[in-house]
Amino acid sequence: MIFAGGQLILEYPMQILLPDPIAAYFAADQKDGGAVARCFTETATVVDERQTHTGRDAIGRWKTEASAKFSYTTKPFEISEEDGQTIILARVEGNFPGSPVNLRYAFVLDGDRIARLEVTP
Repeated sequence: MIFAGGQLILEYPMQILLPDPIAAYFAADQKDGGAVARCFTETATVVDERQTHTGRDAIGRWKTEASAKFSYTTKPFEISEEDGQTIILARVEGNFPGSPVNLRYAFVLDGDRIARLEVTP
């Protein structure tokens, strides 16, 4: 990982430039649920594994519980824009069934925070 001008540049396998709130999310993902929750607006929504988590407290619990189950790394490798969303494709590798897997992260940003995230295979 390289930080340049306040933005995180990831080199997996090519270099991509992530918007600040998204870079903060992926950096926080290696820490804890509270760090991840602070990347979101107060009323944000996360949809993952067909479950919806609304608000920072629920998002923090979601991430803490998900991270407690398995150890993993996430390596974003592609970014695009689609219908007002920033789409990140990332390779997730760890000690979970089916590893490794490429996941699609659809972010909706609100200023310097994330208002919505949907994670799908």
